[in-house]
Amino acid sequence: MTRWHWCNWQGLPYLTCSLLEPLPHGFFTRDFSPRTPAELSVILDDRAQTFRVKQVHGDRVLVPAEIQAGQVMSEATASNSEQSTYPHADGLISDRPGQAMWVCSADCTPALIADLERGQVAAVHSGWRGTAAGIVPKAIEQMRRQGSRLEHLRVALGPAISGPVYQVADEVAEQVVASLNTSLPEAQQWEQPPVLPDPEPGKARLDVRQTIAQQLRQLGLADDQLAIAPHCTYSEGDRFFSYRRDGTKTVQWSGIVSA
Repeated sequence: MTRWHWCNWQGLPYLTCSLLEPLPHGFFTRDFSPRTPAELSVILDDRAQTFRVKQVHGDRVLVPAEIQAGQVMSEATASNSEQSTYPHADGLISDRPGQAMWVCSADCTPALIADLERGQVAAVHSGWRGTAAGIVPKAIEQMRRQGSRLEHLRVALGPAISGPVYQVADEVAEQVVASLNTSLPEAQQWEQPPVLPDPEPGKARLDVRQTIAQQLRQLGLADDQLAIAPHCTYSEGDRFFSYRRDGTKTVQWSGIVSA
């Protein structure tokens, strides 16, 4: 039985994962552009307080109080230019009920995390740089410091560019698989390889979501706590934006609401 299901809002499709139920969540498609997280939160829970950050391909993870403090500071120091008032980070963790955590992506992996016992949630943006830095495991470790237990966590890795079509330089692939404490040749031989061979010299095909899944297995999560969406942003142009395919800075949003 599939863990992934299409839902509709006013005729527009978005994706959900049964692992995260009953917490409201969604991986939204390009059809919802240019709606903002505040507008999308209403679809999930019209009472939810919305949080987002300025994503920078790093490994910083914030809680709402830090986001609000950073936003106030940015507003106080911003010029009349279009400087973002959102603090720089790539992960958000709730600290009370009714908080909607949002990340955007256009090939990178949107990871939604739920503590089914406590109702705490997280949303993480993880491209190859964030994955090399281990941002999803770091978010989980922060949730554990806030009281979550590993066995209560569920992680859904949403639509992203898939391994067979994501060509990168060997140097990039080596940085990413180093987070798994292995080498590039060894990783290509695994049963669920995070890196696939490429016919072009000096290149490899990187499966970011499989890398994240392996990081979480090493952290102690079981396979039944993880789900990878069977959708590729690069290959499914009718549903998703893809920076690698289109070269434009257009994104889709993914969010989850704490209970």
